[in-house]
Amino acid sequence: MKTNKIDHICIAVRDLEAAKKIWEPVLGKQAPDDSYVDEPEKIRVARYWVGGIGFELMESLTPDGDVAKFIERRGEGVMLISLNVDDTRQAVTELAANDYPIVGGIRRFRDCEFAFVHPRKMNGVLLEVIDYPWRELEEASSTSSAR
Repeated sequence: MKTNKIDHICIAVRDLEAAKKIWEPVLGKQAPDDSYVDEPEKIRVARYWVGGIGFELMESLTPDGDVAKFIERRGEGVMLISLNVDDTRQAVTELAANDYPIVGGIRRFRDCEFAFVHPRKMNGVLLEVIDYPWRELEEASSTSSAR
């Protein structure tokens, strides 16, 4: 499987607003670069772009959401590392063929697809593969080069 880059790292938090106050000064940001709610995944997210990589703070929308369950078991902290790939479906096919257990199948987000590899195979870390196109970075690059 070809990995293009680390796509993003997710930190599971109990209180998104409180976490933003902790992380924004460290990240040199006054607000998230992207904020969204993903109803199917039951999360509220504050995403920051740091050196071409997403840094996400995730809060569960419900007590039965995956983020809430993670925090209940392990406490707040790094929950997920995501790798950017050209084609999620191809990556999942290769991973499954090499005995990497895929959790929950292929899912959609904006104009891309993603899937998870079970943490028991990945040293306790939930691994995501995603074919997110990162147009935001292209736009930011063209804006800064135009200055």
